[in-house]
Amino acid sequence: QNQGSSKENKMGRKTEYWLLKTEPGEWSWEDQEANGGISKWDGVKNKQAQKYLKSMNIGDLCFFYHSGSKARRIVGVVSVTREWYTDDDDDGGGAVDVKAVGEMRRVVDLAEMKRDEGLKGFVLFKQSRLSVVPVEKGFWDKICEIGGGFEGDE
Repeated sequence: QNQGSSKENKMGRKTEYWLLKTEPGEWSWEDQEANGGISKWDGVKNKQAQKYLKSMNIGDLCFFYHSGSKARRIVGVVSVTREWYTDDDDDGGGAVDVKAVGEMRRVVDLAEMKRDEGLKGFVLFKQSRLSVVPVEKGFWDKICEIGGGFEGDE
């Protein structure tokens, strides 16, 4: 597999990759899909996680990760449709808008990721408290390989 190339988005920029965490009880993959696939990703209070959100560009891809005690796993992929913005009901926070791209063909569990040699050093393991983390292209490809890709990944 070619680690060096990443897709270019509509703006001619390289696509960046991210992981967004959510408690399924607060916002699940089912909620995301039921909402026409589009949602405002807000409520991020941590300054580092906000910095990552502010770095996102339209067309970037994000793993949709269910966190919490029962379900720590990647269940789908969303793309950024609107870059960082603030509005009055955010309490000084901001948001990006994301749209569902597709469900993972097979969910990828945290324990399974931790056992995979190809994911050693993955930022999710190092910054496990953050709700938004960047994903290196090599790790993105490896996780997609483990999960059999995602619906709509052509």
